[in-house]
Amino acid sequence: MEDTICAISTAPGIGAISIVRVSGPQAIEIVSKIFKGKDLSKVETHTINYGFIYDREEKIDEVLVSVMLAPKTYTMEDIIEINSHGGINTTNKILELLLENGCRLAEPGEFTKKAFLNGRIDLIEAESVNDLINAKNDAARTLALNNLSGNLTKNIKSIRSKIVEIMANIEVNIDYPEYEDIEIVTMDTLLPKLKAVKKDIDAILKSSRNGRLIKEGINIAIVGKPNVGKSSILNALLDEEKAIVTNIAGTTRDIVEGSISLNGFLINFIDTAGIRETEDIVEKIGVEKSKKAIQNADLVIIVLNNNEELTVYDQKLIKEVPIEKRLIFVNKSDLDSKINISEDYILGNTIDSNGLNTLKDSIIKKLELDNVLNKDMTYMSNVRQIDLLKKSLNAINQAILNLESGIPVDMVEIDITNSWNILGEITGETYQDELITTLFSKFCLGK
Repeated sequence: MEDTICAISTAPGIGAISIVRVSGPQAIEIVSKIFKGKDLSKVETHTINYGFIYDREEKIDEVLVSVMLAPKTYTMEDIIEINSHGGINTTNKILELLLENGCRLAEPGEFTKKAFLNGRIDLIEAESVNDLINAKNDAARTLALNNLSGNLTKNIKSIRSKIVEIMANIEVNIDYPEYEDIEIVTMDTLLPKLKAVKKDIDAILKSSRNGRLIKEGINIAIVGKPNVGKSSILNALLDEEKAIVTNIAGTTRDIVEGSISLNGFLINFIDTAGIRETEDIVEKIGVEKSKKAIQNADLVIIVLNNNEELTVYDQKLIKEVPIEKRLIFVNKSDLDSKINISEDYILGNTIDSNGLNTLKDSIIKKLELDNVLNKDMTYMSNVRQIDLLKKSLNAINQAILNLESGIPVDMVEIDITNSWNILGEITGETYQDELITTLFSKFCLGK
């Protein structure tokens, strides 16, 4: 924490501006050795100062130097950002001079790590910084920004407060049994409080599905027998010739993927090989991949032919995909209808420009995407956080089970305390050094 670190904070390559960031107790002293302009030790905080970077007597670049003094900075340390002309050679030269004059090259995510360790942000907010950088759509950006603002943290801390109040009541009963004016903790008084905590955790876990859909996108598999038009549907949805289309059955031997933005969500469409019995070894592999894609998809679009009667394979496929996970799309609405199906289905084609609009609307409705995007957008989307929240819930469930089984309150407190500690790992109020090192190693170098 005593080191002064530096790194290039802008993407590598040629551009109008490049930024080299410096943070630490010697930031001003080190940058002053290579900067000629105003005396940086005397300028006001949060100012931009014009000058030049020098390597001894050689002028390297004309720059603007931003000076931000602790504690009102990203890392809560003195920060200097050197805004130079973009270019690999110039930027690397400035970084090289900083290293020669006492800086250490920052590790990936070390600026944000300092912000966490210095107490400016918690672990949820730190991970949200990385999510914001890697956001692939508007919804993911909004979600990351919302969690960066501390809304999810407030929810977790609220649950921890309820648990610590329960723990305090138990401790008072154990340590001061002689007091008559304190609430006596019994199964009848403790059980409703634990169930209220369970309900709060359940609500966050339930909404975490929305967070995952926003952050990672929605996987939709397009399945059906050969030659029903799966590849044509994929191409039409993506508005590009992604998959090869022929009138030969079994043309698609492997899964073909493509993504679009729908209602602010990243939708990953997966065009699968036609599912049928085949002796072709390559096609068999493709069929097995199709079956795995069905299992892993958030939604499955079963494609049927409008001008053909329903086959045994069609009926088998419909039965294999749960109703809550499937949409039935009857393709080739421009041809004479011969299909005999009693289930609800969507009719369309890939010939007309608006032939798939009803399908898109049905996807939005089926996944309830309109309800996912709201003003609150406080969803947990991080795998680490969700895993810890499930463990915390398991501990509360165990406490409820033990309490209902007649185990003494002071023994039940062990599970309650365990749940409280696990929630602390989510926000970083309790953590292991190894976890912090691993977590921030996934960040980019200049962040």
